[in-house]
Amino acid sequence: MSALRSEDPVPVIPTPTRLAAGVAGLALLAALLAGCGSSSAGSGNAGAGGRLPVVATTSQVADFTRVVGGDRVRVAQLLKPNVDPHDYEPTPADIEAVADAKVLVENGVGLESWLDDAVGAAGFDGIRVDASRGVTIRAGSGDEEKAGDPHIWHNPLNAKIMVADIERGLAQADPANAGYFHANRIIYDKKLDVLDGDIRRQIATIPPADRKLVTNHDAFGYYIERYGLTFVGSIIPSFDTAAELSGSNIRTIVDRIRRTGTKAVFSESSLPPRTARTIATEAGVRVEAGEDSLYGDSLGPAGSDGSTYLQMEEHNTRVIVAALR
Repeated sequence: MSALRSEDPVPVIPTPTRLAAGVAGLALLAALLAGCGSSSAGSGNAGAGGRLPVVATTSQVADFTRVVGGDRVRVAQLLKPNVDPHDYEPTPADIEAVADAKVLVENGVGLESWLDDAVGAAGFDGIRVDASRGVTIRAGSGDEEKAGDPHIWHNPLNAKIMVADIERGLAQADPANAGYFHANRIIYDKKLDVLDGDIRRQIATIPPADRKLVTNHDAFGYYIERYGLTFVGSIIPSFDTAAELSGSNIRTIVDRIRRTGTKAVFSESSLPPRTARTIATEAGVRVEAGEDSLYGDSLGPAGSDGSTYLQMEEHNTRVIVAALR
C-alpha cells in the first residue's frame, strides 16, 4: 500500500462552444469567469471555508494533523477519545467523511484493519498518508500483529517521523500552503525534542532496579525501548483489549511480578480497572487504574491530562515515575 497517492486532476470548467445570444448568455459567461477568478492557487482541494478537508483515523494522528495543518485544514477524526482502534467499526458518518476528504491520514502498521473496506465503500481517491512510513517497526506479538507493533507514537522520535509524513501529504494536496505546513512542523519538532529530553530526565530518577512495567496490554514497547525500561508482562496477553483472563493467566502474571520485584501494575484510562486491581492486590503491589492511569491506545477527552499527544506522554511519564520511584 502506497503511503502517498497523487490526487486526481482538479476538474476544469468546460468553456461553452457557443453562447446563446442575449442577456442570459452574457450572464452565464460572467458567472463562469467569476467562478474561475475567485479561486486562489492551491485551493482546488479546499472545502468549506477554504480549508483542506482531511480525515484522520486515530486520536493521535488527528492531533498531529491539526498541529501541522493549523487553520488551513478541517480535520474529521474517526476514532473518538478512549475508543479502542483495534476492533473499530466505521459508521455511515465515517464513510461519508472519508468520501468528502481530499487527504486521509492513518497510523498504519495494521492498526486500522477496518480501513481498507471503509475506503472502498467511500470511493476515496485522494491522498492517503501512512504515518508509519519511515518508522522502524518493532516485532508484533501474536498473529494479530503480523505487520509489527502498531503503537509507534509512544516514542516522540517516531512522532517526529509521523508528523513529517503528514506534512508531506498536506503539502501535496495543497502546495500553496506547503510553507505554512512546514513552519508548523518545525515548531512542533522542537516541542517533541523537549518532551523526549524531559521524559529521559524523569525516568533517570527511578532506581535502575525498579524500572519495570506491567501494563494492561503490550502497548508501550516503543516507550520502554526508548527510555530503558523492562517489560515484565501484560495483564491481557493478546492484541484484543476485550479479552478475558483465565485464572491461570492471573496466577502467572502475579508470580512474575513477585519474582521480578516489580513495584506497580498499570492499567489504561480507556479500559476497565477491575482486573488490574485484582492482580495488584494478589501481588501486593501498587496499582494505577481508572481515569488517571495511562493513556495507551487513545488520547483522552478534551480537558483531560491526555487531551493532546504532548500532554498524554507527559502524564504517562508522571504516573510511571511516581509509582516506581
